[in-house]
Amino acid sequence: MNKRIQSAAEGLEKAGLKDGMTIALGGFGLCGIPENLIFAIREHGAKDLTMISNNAGVDNFGIGILLQTRQVKKMISSYVGENATFERQFLDGELEVELTPQGTLAEKLRAGGAGIPAFYTPTGYGTAVAEGKETREYNGKMYVLEESLTADIALVKAFKGDLHGNLIYNKTARNFNPECATAGKITVAEVDEVVNVGSLDPNFIHTPGIFVNYILEAACEKRIEQRTVKG
Repeated sequence: MNKRIQSAAEGLEKAGLKDGMTIALGGFGLCGIPENLIFAIREHGAKDLTMISNNAGVDNFGIGILLQTRQVKKMISSYVGENATFERQFLDGELEVELTPQGTLAEKLRAGGAGIPAFYTPTGYGTAVAEGKETREYNGKMYVLEESLTADIALVKAFKGDLHGNLIYNKTARNFNPECATAGKITVAEVDEVVNVGSLDPNFIHTPGIFVNYILEAACEKRIEQRTVKG
């Protein structure tokens, strides 16, 4: 089955994007984000969206451009410190935020994709993260019950993908993408290169094509979020 599409807009249309949906987005900072698909969400105009993402991008890139247009109602994230627009909307009560420890967020997505509704973790016990949640002791250690996450649509970024949707990620750009890919009811993958079926070594495929509905080859800007060495 050839899953290739010709544009990000086509991918969102086929995925059925509409107001009020929950969208899982791969990426860590600006590394490994499906930037063309994010831009297409802005052009589409869907609003009241819940975004599951490790972070909120920066003011003028990534999810930040959706915050600028006020298309995001809620963020489920672990780190949001690089976005002044996010800060302003949160402090003004315009944006709902659910902060989640980074490892817990990854596991919530992984578990959701695996069909596991909830799990116990020691992370967050005794902190605000555990408020209102069930806790239980195992072997003398306290754990917090965390509910898993799934999404109406998952948007991921990969290095290579074949026409059946099998994906390979590039080094640290792998980050949250495999977890998001399995957690979405419909998954659209944006890749640097689409190759023919059989071109990818099965031993190195990170996301099997069974989890991917549509695949798009698109050039990416790949911005650097914070330059820490001299250019």
